[in-house]
Amino acid sequence: MAAPVSHLTSHLGYWLRYVSNHVSHAFARKLEGEGVTVAEWVLLRELYGEQAVAPSRLAERIGQTRGAISKLSDRLLAKGLIVREDSPEDRRAHSLALSAPGRELVPRLSALADRNDAEFFEHLTAQERDTVERVMRGIVERRGLSHVPVD
Repeated sequence: MAAPVSHLTSHLGYWLRYVSNHVSHAFARKLEGEGVTVAEWVLLRELYGEQAVAPSRLAERIGQTRGAISKLSDRLLAKGLIVREDSPEDRRAHSLALSAPGRELVPRLSALADRNDAEFFEHLTAQERDTVERVMRGIVERRGLSHVPVD
């Protein structure tokens, strides 16, 4: 006799992905209205409050490859949201920083992120929200997850 086949909805991973996809897609649509992607938002947010950061350090901080950071930074440079600063010590090295328009945009994007969170999670009590966050952070820690989700 064959083993029973579990239903999709019997898996916690199914529900996590179901909610995550809806939260992420709603946020992506909001960001689209501002002309940026989720990945670009992550990079912009990492630069916010910083003077200038080496691309390799950004790659480490958000768990992306240097190539991915290079592609993202090229797009953000073309949009005028960041600037590239050459190193005076090493002509091959450079760092990235927000431009004035980028510094102005980040708080608006952050407000979109806050609003998106509220739309999906404001019905939770403070205790429920703390529990969900604690459980998720525990999974991240136990699994050693380090890449910032950008898609």
